[in-house]
Amino acid sequence: MVDADQTFVIVGGGLAGAKAAETLRAEGFTGRVILICDERDHPYERPPLSKGYLLGKEERDGVFVHEPAWYARHDIELHLGQTVAAIDRAARTVRFGEDGTVVRYDKLLLATGAEPRRLDVPGTHLAGVHHLRRLAHAERLRGVLAALGRDNGHLVIAGAGWIGLEVAAAAREYGAEVTVIEPEPTPLHGVLGPELGELFTELHREHGVRFHFGVRLTEITGQDGAVLAARTDDGEEHPAHSVLVAIGAAPRTALAEAAGLELAGRAHGGGIAVDERLRTSDPDIHAAGDVASFPHALFGARLRVEHWANALNGGPAAARAMLGRDVVYDRVPYFFSDQYDLGMEYSGWAPPGAYDEVVIRGDAGRREFIAFWVRQGRVLAGMNVNVWDVTDTVQRLIRSRARVDTEALADPHVPLGSLAP
Repeated sequence: MVDADQTFVIVGGGLAGAKAAETLRAEGFTGRVILICDERDHPYERPPLSKGYLLGKEERDGVFVHEPAWYARHDIELHLGQTVAAIDRAARTVRFGEDGTVVRYDKLLLATGAEPRRLDVPGTHLAGVHHLRRLAHAERLRGVLAALGRDNGHLVIAGAGWIGLEVAAAAREYGAEVTVIEPEPTPLHGVLGPELGELFTELHREHGVRFHFGVRLTEITGQDGAVLAARTDDGEEHPAHSVLVAIGAAPRTALAEAAGLELAGRAHGGGIAVDERLRTSDPDIHAAGDVASFPHALFGARLRVEHWANALNGGPAAARAMLGRDVVYDRVPYFFSDQYDLGMEYSGWAPPGAYDEVVIRGDAGRREFIAFWVRQGRVLAGMNVNVWDVTDTVQRLIRSRARVDTEALADPHVPLGSLAP
């Protein structure tokens, strides 16, 4: 039973944490809500950092989840620039890392997110080496890209994932020269496979991006703190004035691990292991967002999803579970990307080896189509490229687990809705 004397603590000031706080109040919780953020900025959304804000098309104020006054107005105790050093599960307390303040909780939500993976090669200490995860990173990188464009400078990007490709597109819009270094044979290889990864190769090459596949960055050279070049393990040297390291993100699990909470294995993407209610191995502690690894009955696997929609929906789901509501978190994973004149949405989960064919509906040559990843006639995932208002139908098709005629699936004259029960 939840009452007004209870205290709910949320560790993590990203979208998941902020939406969890919002949901607690919307659901009528009148106790203390404490939101602890390790950044000095108010909670913000991350997609603009590699999209509109990075391009200078969105204002800084537009990235925040709520206006600053919202927190006080809803009696949310917001602690900016604070970390949590330790959790005492027996006493049900958290201890702040800065001043040692101890706060007792009745329920605790860990929404600690993820952090950029680092390259362990010489030269990463140079001032011209960047990561993109936080608002401060985006602010700095925006100035860097503008300067590179103005001076015809070179940006080398290590990693052809979503962040790497979105920054490549932004850099080309600023006018910078761009080289992308990727150990896999195509961009987004682990997400889209070779069939659709090649589409993004062609898109970026048309806009002047150079790719170097099948190699790894081994050294960043410089002088007087400035970047001069990036070397790869095939002996090539690539001119560079700045380097972006975009080789993925690692879940921030140190706090949970020190508290003795169960973690998910590497095969499941790591993270904090939770159940379908987003509860950890301690029933008074929940986890949501990038850091949570949850079982998904539809896909028969444990998933850890780093995308915006997971934080948007996972934070509120965890909040309702903390309040004792009957919650089963089984959202179909969803993400989106915008690169040049290509916009896409992806729904589902189809890692390499999970599907046996890719079905294309529409005109891939014109980049107006829907791709479906199919196993034994069942749709596991779908990606709509420059085709809109189909996400609900695609997700319904995935959830139905119905066997479909792949010829009908590929035929744009067959209404997609007719294939989704």
